[in-house]
Amino acid sequence: MKLLFEKSVPERTGVWPGPSDVPTTINIQDSLLRERCASLPELSELDVVRHFTELSRRNFGVDTNFYPLGSCTMKYNPKVTERIATYPGFAHLHPLLPQLRMGGMLTQGALGVLYEMDLLLREITGMAGFTMQPMAGAHGELTGMMIMAAYHRDRGNKKRIVLAPDSAHGTNPASAAIAGYRVVTIPSDANGVMDAKALKQELSDEVAGVMLTCPNTLGLFNPHIKEICDLIHSVDGLAYYDGANLNAIVGKARPGDFGFDIVHVNLHKTFATPHGGGGPGAGPVGVVEKLVPFLPVSIVVKRGDGTYALEYDRPKSIGYVAPFYGNFGIVLRAYVYILMLGKEGLARVAENAVLNANYVRAKLNGAYTPAVDRVCKHECVFSTTEKMAANDVHALDIAKALIDRGFHPPTVYFPTIVKEAMMIEPTETESKETLDAFIAAMIEIADLAEKAPEQLKAAPVTTPVNRPDETAAAKNLDIACLP
Repeated sequence: MKLLFEKSVPERTGVWPGPSDVPTTINIQDSLLRERCASLPELSELDVVRHFTELSRRNFGVDTNFYPLGSCTMKYNPKVTERIATYPGFAHLHPLLPQLRMGGMLTQGALGVLYEMDLLLREITGMAGFTMQPMAGAHGELTGMMIMAAYHRDRGNKKRIVLAPDSAHGTNPASAAIAGYRVVTIPSDANGVMDAKALKQELSDEVAGVMLTCPNTLGLFNPHIKEICDLIHSVDGLAYYDGANLNAIVGKARPGDFGFDIVHVNLHKTFATPHGGGGPGAGPVGVVEKLVPFLPVSIVVKRGDGTYALEYDRPKSIGYVAPFYGNFGIVLRAYVYILMLGKEGLARVAENAVLNANYVRAKLNGAYTPAVDRVCKHECVFSTTEKMAANDVHALDIAKALIDRGFHPPTVYFPTIVKEAMMIEPTETESKETLDAFIAAMIEIADLAEKAPEQLKAAPVTTPVNRPDETAAAKNLDIACLP
């Protein structure tokens, strides 16, 4: 597809309104003026409309294609939640509008949503209080680790170590390090979960806590999770739950009941709100009772007269972690989604997510090598086979070949403990027909890896750009304007 500049035709214009009859003057300093005017493409309005419409048709999203991206779940976003988020009573609010009096009733509905969302997430996770401020999962992690640090400072604890499994999301050790901790990695056992025995060997009075995803990034639930939390508590540490994979157990089990003290929830994954392209997102953080005083300000409270207000007088709070109240529109969408599903519906989310992942796992077992050959939860992880390796076919080649077949590739090369990893998360919102089409494409690609590997090496062939050198692009960034 040609660039807009390449389509330019000299002296061709779009709409020309004619000369203005309003007197104008230009008061720009000569030193700020360009030596020559910017070179802009000359096109008709129809040329421009068709160009950008064609570009839009090349966009890839969950509304157009199957998107089994395991580490950043792309779940279908119901349009009813999108519509409610555009209601003027929510969308047109300014965050500086008064809470009470002098027009305060304009904000009472929004404050009520934040308050009730807090209550809903408490019930879903088993926590005692939430903050809605964090704007993403990683932001929630950092908030949780800051709460952990504040708790230990308040108790006079001299702790400097946080434990994390080798299968952890990369943001776990990053968040802990930013919060001032040294991260010690705990290996996985033969069953693909964090080794409780290895964890025991690292326990000491210096351990501030553990960061754990359950189910983990292999899609596996750790049967020793309660024991692990108890071990951490035995040294006055805190157990942090990375809620990225909560959709595997939502409505079925609560992290608080396992023994976790801090939980972050990815509303943009578990509760079907927009995600991708760098945002928006939301990662509310919940804590047990003893940590509630450390939650960020402000906190929405309900007064005796039934009105809502923001509370700032919290001496032990870690302070602000985001402007105003976080991504309110995302919280609103998740609030609507939870109310629509109810308790029984949330349980079906977990049931169908686990069913879909295991259906894919069973159908692809043989064509690909499972990381751990047993029942998984919400996602399954595969590796390329020895036959593929013999033909120099890698996970990246399979990912590129999927693009030509109309599927977004799954996450590849993560978790890093699996060689040539392919992490597939179908989510609960996909139909059997869609999964069957994806499975057929994966099996076809596995067959090509043996019979015609050169075809996979050439993929994708249906896109304007084939295989850019992403490393070189990052190291040799060229942002010069086109002539």
